Amino acid sequence: MPWCIPYFKVHATLKKKGIMGMNCRNIRYIGRYNARKLYPLVDDKLKTKKLAMVNHVNVPDLLDVVSEQHDIPNIHAKVKGTAGFCIKPAQGSGGKGILVVLPADAEAQKEGVSWQRTNGKPLSQQDIERHLSNILAGIFSLGGKSDVAVVEELIQVDPAFTKYTHQGVPDLRIIVFQGVPIMAMMRLSCEASKGKANLHQGAVGVGIDIATGAAINAVQHGVDITHHPDTGQSLSDLVVPQWAQMLQLACACYDMTGLGYLGVDIVLDKFKGPLLLELNARPGLAIQVANNAGLLPRLVAVESRIQTHKTLGSIDERIAFIQQFLTAHRA
Repeated sequence: MPWCIPYFKVHATLKKKGIMGMNCRNIRYIGRYNARKLYPLVDDKLKTKKLAMVNHVNVPDLLDVVSEQHDIPNIHAKVKGTAGFCIKPAQGSGGKGILVVLPADAEAQKEGVSWQRTNGKPLSQQDIERHLSNILAGIFSLGGKSDVAVVEELIQVDPAFTKYTHQGVPDLRIIVFQGVPIMAMMRLSCEASKGKANLHQGAVGVGIDIATGAAINAVQHGVDITHHPDTGQSLSDLVVPQWAQMLQLACACYDMTGLGYLGVDIVLDKFKGPLLLELNARPGLAIQVANNAGLLPRLVAVESRIQTHKTLGSIDERIAFIQQFLTAHRA
């Protein structure tokens, strides 16, 4: 066996699978279908949340927005009595600066500690204030610009995902092109990712069948795996609940932003159902690895459909189109 595979063989394999590279994504799809003037709608989480609320797209409840240093101490009264909360930099990226805060356990509360991290480590009021101060200073924001902190109600993870995640909230990434959901992936937190559902930090990516909501393939650090590294749960058994509603929410995000090539991140709350977490105008390409399939055939199919019919119709019609396309090409 040769120690490496010749480049032309790798290229041929990727081309056969329809794998899209970064240049193609940036020029042919992001550059062509995403108007620059629309980027602020998704690059700022607070703007995204407000836009979603106006368009009746479900999002986690907003508890507070901290925009000035002198407002930081007020946070304790705003979150008192909640079942936990999440602090995010409005202009952060890649999961940086997100702090999930849980109520402290009974023993810690006896000692006057109110909050803890997802790993059980205590969080003092000073810790929370310091984190908010860092967000306002722009430590986690794009380009280091001054930022604001968004404080949201904590998501109550649907029990269907309990065995598939560790110390964090799993989320669903759906790539939406011209209003059509073309590829999906669950991102599952684990010990390696420190409880964050971020693939670059070691989270598990599970490709999800757009037609059924069932798992197709799973990877961690780009390598195929079969079981969750911490819980031991078989990943092939994963089926996303409320799948139709997940797809409808993703499509609605195209309608409300006008961005033609969009990454939609959704969580499933056990009480409120699917909730929009955030949007991305430059979604990554690792979703292809998780699905063991390329984006290009699906993108081309949507473009061809638009050229032929001039419109893709309602949300239900768009979903039906891609599901029929994928079912036909699996046969």
